[in-house]
Parts: sequence; structure tokens; C-alpha cells
Amino acid sequence: MTSPAPQLARRLGTRDAVIIGLGSMIGAGVFAAFGPAARAAGTGLLIGLVIAAVIAYCNATASAQLAATYPTSGGTYVYGREQLGHWWGFTAGWGFVVGKTASCAAMALTFATYAVPGPWWAQRLVAVAAVIGLAALNYRGVTRTAALTRVLVTATLIALATIVVGIAAGGAASADNLGGWHALGTGGIYGTLQAAGLLFFAFAGFARIATMGEEVRDPQRTIPRAIPIALGITVAVYVLVGAAALLAAGPDRLAAATAPLTEAVTAAGSPGLAPVVRIGGALASLGALLALIAGVGRTTLAMARNHDLPHWLSAVHPRHQVPHHAEITLAVVVGVLVLTTDLRSMIGFSSFGVLIYYLIANLSAARQRAEHRRWPRALNIVGAAGCVTLVATLPLPSVLTGLVMFAAGLLGRLLVLRAR
Repeated sequence: MTSPAPQLARRLGTRDAVIIGLGSMIGAGVFAAFGPAARAAGTGLLIGLVIAAVIAYCNATASAQLAATYPTSGGTYVYGREQLGHWWGFTAGWGFVVGKTASCAAMALTFATYAVPGPWWAQRLVAVAAVIGLAALNYRGVTRTAALTRVLVTATLIALATIVVGIAAGGAASADNLGGWHALGTGGIYGTLQAAGLLFFAFAGFARIATMGEEVRDPQRTIPRAIPIALGITVAVYVLVGAAALLAAGPDRLAAATAPLTEAVTAAGSPGLAPVVRIGGALASLGALLALIAGVGRTTLAMARNHDLPHWLSAVHPRHQVPHHAEITLAVVVGVLVLTTDLRSMIGFSSFGVLIYYLIANLSAARQRAEHRRWPRALNIVGAAGCVTLVATLPLPSVLTGLVMFAAGLLGRLLVLRAR
């Protein structure tokens, strides 16, 4: 008789779960996403932000409802397996692990760009050091992960509040920069939806709470509370920052800027706040990277338990109660990617993978019986339709790369199953 797989310790309360969700969502995206969104939709990025928030809310309720029913590591990998079948679960898990591993490397490079204005080789070394340091912290236990995330989120929110207040106090922000009501339609329907797609990925970190469901105390109560709270706070922060940036610089200057929030504080008459933007971006990148490492490690653990990834990765440390083999492997892979590839401009397939992941989450939640439902099924339908719509707005190279990634994973699983 085989022994049951070792379990992770339930050490996280509602506040810890909310903090981890905030650390995942209020990441480097808020310091960079408004530029590309302005290029796509101009002032209409505000409409895109609302659309992204609605779709994110639908996806969040699906994840929360499923996580309350299946309070174990793995997120939509587990939900897809239980509600739709093993192939659906594998598709979600594969997209999450591969796509978010690329995101880990990109976030490490983003941190280094903010923290070290020096040569590229120095930035690479700093990025690797960040990956090793945060992986080592995760290795020591989930409570340490939550504690550092709390510090990073608090510092990031202080930086963002300082930026918004500085824009208001600078004296140059004006509603005239918005271009009037007609400017909301500058990008047309496609441009507005593309802006929504770009901004959606800044919200997508709420899944990190669900992937860590095995480490949450009273998950049936904690997760359905933590996910909407974290998402609501993030939406409020993004609306404030986005509106302030547009009022300060206008859509054209934001669209042309490589660092949109730096451009916003400069245009508002507060150039002295540029270092605050740099510090905030570095801390936000670290917070997002820390949450990503934790989330990818837990999904890898779940897939390895079911032999969808090498079973060696399912080991749980006897003292620290973390998936240490999965996290060590992830740190090595991300470190290699950081040293060899510039993924910041090449992770479109990560966006593709995230949307497929949430599509499967919505389809899974729609299949749940009435006794397990906490929100109307209509939200699942809207969420699934939203994911499909946003996939259609992604650049063609991103879609093609994503299709190749999923084809490779599905074919690999088929060959392994036939070999068995």
C-alpha cells in the first residue's frame, strides 16, 4: 500500500492571503503597463481598465469558488482535472508553469533594470542574485514568504501614493490633457480591447492565492474572502494611478514613454519624484517575483504528484513544509533564462497561457453543482467569453508562440502516456 503524498502546512490566514494576492497584482505592471495601453487606446485605456477589471472579477470569483471546494495546491490544474478531465487540467497547469516561469525571468530582469542603471552584465548578475535570494526565502517556509511580501507591498503602496500626491501637488495636471469625451474612442473597439488585455495581466496575480490553497487555514472561508478583497484594492490603486498619469502627461506622452510613471511625475512638475518611481518599480518587481516563485512551485508540486511532471518534484521538505525540489529546480531554470535570454520582449506566450488558464477555470466553475456555487454561473460565462476575446486581441506572434508551446506540452504528455 502506498503512503499518501506529504502535505503542506496550513499557516496562512486571510490577511496573509490578501497580502500575497496584492504582491502578485501590484507588481511592476503598474509602473509599465499604462504606456502600451495608451498606445493602443489613448485616453480609452480607462475604458480598457474597466473591462479588464470586470473580466478579472469574473475570473476571481471562479477561482475563489473552486479553491473553496478543492483546497489543495495547484489551482486550475486541479480544478480542470476534477471538473473537466485530466487533459484539461494538464493544459491549464502546463500553460501556468511554462508561462509563469518566463514571467519570473522577466520580473527578475525588470527588478534589475530599476535597481541597477549600469551595464547589462551587471543587471543580469543582480537579477540572478534576486532569484536565488527569494527562492532561498521561499525555501525557509511560507510564513517568511508572506512576511517579506507584506513589507514589499507596503513600500510599493507608499511609493504609489507618493507619486499620486506628487502629481496632484505639481500643479501641471489638467483634465485638458485627456482630450475630451471623444478621445475615449481614439483606439476604436480593437484598441480598447487590446488595452484591456494589456492591463488584465496586471490583475492576474489573484490566482496565486488559489494555487496556495493547501497552505491556507480554513480555506473554504479564507480564499473566497481574500481573492475579491485583494482584487478590489488593486483595482482602486490602478484607477487612481492611471487617472493621475493621464491627467499629468496625457495619452500621447504616456504612449511614447518607456517609463510612463516617470514621465507622468515629470510632466506634472514633480521631477524630483523620479527616484521614488525607480524604487517603487524595483520593490514591486521583487514582490511579484516572490509571489510568482511561490505560485509556480505549488502548481509544479501538484502536477508532479500526478506524474504530469517528474515525480521527484513532488517532494515536500520535512521541516519547512515547502515543495523544495520544485522551487530549487525553478530557481535554476529561471537563473539560466535570465543569463541567456532577454524575455521582457518575448513573453507574449505567457499572456496567452494565462488567458487559457483562466478560460479553463471559468469552464470548471460553470460545471460545479448548486451546493458548491457561491456566485452566479453567468459570471463564469462572462469570464470565459472575456478570456477568449482578449486572446483574440493579442499580437499574432504571441498567439502563434502560445499555440506552439501548448502543442509541445500536449504532445509530450501523449508520448509519455503511450510509453507507460
